[in-house]
Amino acid sequence: MSSHATTPTGHDAHHDDSHGDHHYDPGFIRKWIFSTDHKMIGLQYGITALFFLAFGFYLMMVMRWSIAYPHQPLPEWMGWVFTDGWKARWLQDGKVTGETYNMFGAMHGTIMVFLGIVPLGFGAFGNYVTPLQIGAPDMAFPRLNMASYWIYLIGGLIMCGSFFMESGSAKSGWTNYSPLAGFADGQIVNQWLAGQTQWLIGLVCLITSSLLGSVNFITTIINLRVRGMTWMRMPFFVWSMLVTGFLLLLAFPPLEAAGIMQLMDRVAHSSFFMPSGLFTKTEGLADLSGGGSPLLFQHLFWFLGHPEVYVLLLPAFACVSEIIPVNTRKPLWGYKSMVYSVLILGFLSFVVWAHHMYMTGMGAAVSTFFQTTTVLISVPSVVIITAMLISLWGGSIRFTPPMLWACAFIPMFGIGGLTGLPLAFNLADLHLHDTYYVIGHFHYVVAPGILFGFFAGILHWYPKITGRFMSKTLNHLHFWPTLICMNIIFFPMLVQGMAGFHRRWYNGGDAYLDKAADGANIFGQTVVNHIDMNIPMSMGAWTMAFFQIFFVLNLLLSWKFGKKVTSDNPWDATTLEWATPTPPGHGNFIKDPVTYRGPYEYSRPDCDVDFLPQWVEPKHIEQFDAAEKSASTH
Repeated sequence: MSSHATTPTGHDAHHDDSHGDHHYDPGFIRKWIFSTDHKMIGLQYGITALFFLAFGFYLMMVMRWSIAYPHQPLPEWMGWVFTDGWKARWLQDGKVTGETYNMFGAMHGTIMVFLGIVPLGFGAFGNYVTPLQIGAPDMAFPRLNMASYWIYLIGGLIMCGSFFMESGSAKSGWTNYSPLAGFADGQIVNQWLAGQTQWLIGLVCLITSSLLGSVNFITTIINLRVRGMTWMRMPFFVWSMLVTGFLLLLAFPPLEAAGIMQLMDRVAHSSFFMPSGLFTKTEGLADLSGGGSPLLFQHLFWFLGHPEVYVLLLPAFACVSEIIPVNTRKPLWGYKSMVYSVLILGFLSFVVWAHHMYMTGMGAAVSTFFQTTTVLISVPSVVIITAMLISLWGGSIRFTPPMLWACAFIPMFGIGGLTGLPLAFNLADLHLHDTYYVIGHFHYVVAPGILFGFFAGILHWYPKITGRFMSKTLNHLHFWPTLICMNIIFFPMLVQGMAGFHRRWYNGGDAYLDKAADGANIFGQTVVNHIDMNIPMSMGAWTMAFFQIFFVLNLLLSWKFGKKVTSDNPWDATTLEWATPTPPGHGNFIKDPVTYRGPYEYSRPDCDVDFLPQWVEPKHIEQFDAAEKSASTH
């Protein structure tokens, strides 16, 4: 890596008031809170999402205690978060109850997906990096961008604030199926103050935020690309964000409609999803107008639910696709095939949703259709992962901190994808549905898969954001234990799931132990053979939580004490975000950049150095080579 990157078309990292913003002083409130700058909004999304992820992780740790040690009170190191009043209401003799477990389970899934991973991937990385990579001064609609963040934050606070209501938060699963969700918290006189209702209000806010963001991203990428930035010169990161924007724009409105309809079922006594003839143990025959369809809610939810998987996944693909070429010093192999694959992925994601609904009794023809499309959608994912693997082949690999996470992302996501294939078939799904196999499969995609990609992205762009590198030592203390613990947590879930362990046993199956002596009791036999796995899995979760402290320390300490970059382009990368000052100022670029070539021009035979940035003019290539070679000798 060269120590200095001053080129005929580049600029030094050390500027005398030359960020382009020395006449732009919006004041503290406008700059740090109500900012319309895409970079600040990206940081706001990222920091907020990390807080929500930490809270969702904490809920999971409490659930794992209930599963591993159902007869023991919650330990003080885990229960200090709760007030004594809250503990008295929701813990029985200090132990997690089934109702509390359901509450934590519903909110864990909701927080991690809607409040954590989507905002971190699309809101944070997308906002910060996309305009820089296409040479734009900002997003197309800056005020809309600011509104999107604040609506997201309000929705998240509404959802999480419901923990402190009389009813507690939502308890009907993160999928919120009717009619269960329609009856939930029925004892609350004012249904607007019920946790389940607050969940729906928060959901509507979150979807509205995502829709505003998606319109902004699509408009920005189509209209604000710099001169020379043709479609096939866009980095794969930008393609991923464009497809993600369309997924959000087309898939989220059905769930927003479903959320409003279910809200009306709760507070206005409509019956969009509440069928006739419902009978409950406490209320007897339900007083409903009836005629609603619970299956309609499932269709609307999963029409979002499967595109949502790729809303989570594509930003992680985007981060890893930028990191691999930089650290192999090779072009991204199969760039065009990856672009076409991500477009096909986006299209197919809208025609697979009912594989989540095999248990509803759909006919053989419909099942066959969704089995076929579900198997087909694995093909573009395999193409993208294969292209990443081949990009490693023969490369001069630099195992930088972001590259460690990027390399780990590939096999971890591969396990998640392969374990999903059996669930494509309704015959296998009859056995595996609602078992820990589904949990293991999904979490291999989301936790060691997607989050590894995001950790890689944070490490990769941190020098551009702050002007400093994150610590290699702290990264190793974070990376290796996290990689090991992820597999300790999730691989046994696949084994338990194939044995038949149910995903909603709050006591980990403990209630079935006394039935093990009865040879005819299948659950009893299953539990006695596999319940011991609960303890190491939970230990792995708590150990992993401890090692996340090193990431937090790295994130905070490196901001002040990290090694300073000596160049605006510390990784010797080729995409346009590295042509900006460090950190980028108001308007991003000192002068309007121009794109002259593709995004991954590494190790070209006609260039003396092993990278040729998009912004270097062809007539200045020789000067660029000379400047880089001179810098590398110092």
